[in-house]
Amino acid sequence: MPGRTASNIEAETTLRIAEEIPSVAGIKEASGNFAQIMEILRNRVKRFGVWSGDDAVTLPLIALGADGVVSVVSNEVPKLFSDMVRLCLAGKFAHALKIHNRLLSLMNFNFVESNPIPVKAALAAMGFIGEHYRLPMVPLSGKHRPALKRILENLDLLD
Repeated sequence: MPGRTASNIEAETTLRIAEEIPSVAGIKEASGNFAQIMEILRNRVKRFGVWSGDDAVTLPLIALGADGVVSVVSNEVPKLFSDMVRLCLAGKFAHALKIHNRLLSLMNFNFVESNPIPVKAALAAMGFIGEHYRLPMVPLSGKHRPALKRILENLDLLD
């Protein structure tokens, strides 16, 4: 994830690894660089999987040939997001887009602070877990809590 590591594995390197090291099954692609991702998808060896590493671009990446997603939002809405992914994999993009658009605010919110802080706050608000953190993680800041509540209410996830 270049946004977190300040480095990137170029498409050429990924493709070389895919070809030369059979024990590497695939890549969680989170570069955000569609040209790079398309290069990998177009030139990969058949056995090499490519999974979206960013929930918000899963739909277009599957449309381009990706195999699925390593998801964050699926912790909060597992059935809904897996339904979207299954629809994408089945080529039913119009229906998948409706779910994508419904979940987009939550997908984006999950990164207003360091992951998994927003996810844990959402799960706590939904009553699934207690909101406990171990340092260096801290609770979600107060300034983001009203937005979280609005998003969860709009998705009908609060009692």
